[in-house]
Amino acid sequence: MEYLALVIWCFLVALGGGLVGLVLGNIRLPVVLLLASSPAAGAGTNIAISGFAAATAGAAHIRAGRINWRLFGWMAPPSIAGALVGGYVSGLLPGDVLVAIIGAVLLYSAFDLYRWERPAPRPDAPADPPLDIRAAIVSGALIGLLGGIVGLILGSLRMPALLKFVGETAQRAVGTNLAVGVLVGLAGALAHLPSAAPDLDLLLVGAVASIPGALLGARLTGRLSERQLIRAIAAVLLVAAIGCWVQVLV
Repeated sequence: MEYLALVIWCFLVALGGGLVGLVLGNIRLPVVLLLASSPAAGAGTNIAISGFAAATAGAAHIRAGRINWRLFGWMAPPSIAGALVGGYVSGLLPGDVLVAIIGAVLLYSAFDLYRWERPAPRPDAPADPPLDIRAAIVSGALIGLLGGIVGLILGSLRMPALLKFVGETAQRAVGTNLAVGVLVGLAGALAHLPSAAPDLDLLLVGAVASIPGALLGARLTGRLSERQLIRAIAAVLLVAAIGCWVQVLV
C-alpha cells in the first residue's frame, strides 16, 4: 500500500509539474521521506526522481520547441555548481529553516505572479527583447545551492526568476526550466552520494510513476495561453509553498 501511494502521488505531482514546467519535488519530498531509510537518503532519492521527471517532460518540450538553448547554456552551469556545493554541505545546515524560507518565497512568488502582466511593448521595442543573462547566472547559482542543500531541484523558484528577472516568455520558460532541472537533479543526486546513497527501490518506483505523468502534463502545456499558463504556475507555486510548510511542521 505504501508503494501504491507513492506511485499515485508521483504520477500526480509529475502531471502538474510537466504542465507548468516545474518538477515539484518539494510536494513529493514528504512522502519519499516517510518511506526512505534515512532523511539523507530520502533527499537524494527525491532529487533523483525529480531529475527523471524533468528529463521526461523536457524531452516533450524539446520536440515542441519550447527551450531557449542560449539561455540554457548560461543558466545550467552555475545551477549545477550550486547544486554540487549545496549537496556537499547539506548535512551542515538546518534544512528545516531553509525549507521554511523557501516556502515563504514561494508564497510571495505565487501571489506576485498571479497579479503580474507582461508589460506592453513600446512601438520602437524589438519583437524579441534581449534577456537579462546576468540575472540568469546569479539566480541559477543561488537556486541550485539551495536546492542541493534541501534535496530539491527548486524549479518553482527558478520559474519566477525566468519570467520576472530574466524576461523569458512563459512558453519557453517552461521548457528551459525543466531542461536546467535535469542537470541540477543529476548533480544534486551525485552530491548526496558521499553522505547517503539514494534508496534504489524508491527511486525505481518513483521514476516509473513520474514518467507518464510528466509526459501527459508537458503535452497539455501548449493548449494554454501565456496568461493561463502564468496563472496555472502561480496556483502550483501556492500548493508548493503549502507543501514546504507542511514538511517543516510534520
